[in-house]
Amino acid sequence: MPFVSRFRLLSNSGQRSLIVFGALIVASVVIMTVMSPYISPYNPAEISVGPILSPPSSKFPLGTNSLGQDMLSRVLSGGGTMLEVSSLSVVICLAIGVPIGLLTSYLGGAADKIASLVMDSLYAFPGLILAIAVAAMLGPGAINMALAISVVYIPSYFRIVRSQALTIKELTYVEAARALGAKTIRIISRYVFPNLFPSVVVIVTMNFADAILTEAGLTFIGLGLPISTPDWGWDLTLGRQLLSNGVWWVIAFPGLMIIIAVFGFTILGEGLSELLNPRLEEKS
Repeated sequence: MPFVSRFRLLSNSGQRSLIVFGALIVASVVIMTVMSPYISPYNPAEISVGPILSPPSSKFPLGTNSLGQDMLSRVLSGGGTMLEVSSLSVVICLAIGVPIGLLTSYLGGAADKIASLVMDSLYAFPGLILAIAVAAMLGPGAINMALAISVVYIPSYFRIVRSQALTIKELTYVEAARALGAKTIRIISRYVFPNLFPSVVVIVTMNFADAILTEAGLTFIGLGLPISTPDWGWDLTLGRQLLSNGVWWVIAFPGLMIIIAVFGFTILGEGLSELLNPRLEEKS
């Protein structure tokens, strides 16, 4: 087997391994969260189910927090809010960022300039600061958090879609379709969007990872859901206050789950990026 062919085979194998590994992590977190009502030993929102700040033991494998809540139950169910908010924010980003990027880049002119100016202005803000400002204006709640996160990441969708659409619309087959009288919507939906769809898939997986971190940050500073809602971000907030007293388990296990979830989406995104958007390979 020629060296280049062998290299391509190994490269594809590595890409698929990344995708499978990332997908397994993401699937495990999702399944754990979905099954949490059936596998949690206690109600995660119930207080005083055990001693206050009890370290990990046979009865409470991950210990209890300052309200006497079972940390294992909270860890199992705490990802539900993050996945819900992240999913909603991704849907909003897709529904706004992708169509605007497609239409304005294809039509050009004043619409493209205005959209680019607005999106570049939003993109210039530090992401977390912008999310905090929007969340503070909207108030607490899952939908408001998703909207705040969406404002941060819509410009990323717009910029990626626009940059690729500008290139694709100048290709020969697009010009041929235009010359034959194809309507704008048909050209965009049939010729432009399918060719940039792989990039959208990659940014969605990356967006999930960023959205989880942003949601945790908003909850950490008190702009998330009510404290009665099981959430890894709230457990980080409570655990930070106790860490100086040697109570490590309240912050350690929720923090570890956030790292695992973000790592899974990041690895999945990297694998998809290398597989769907391969680098130019050397000619054999």
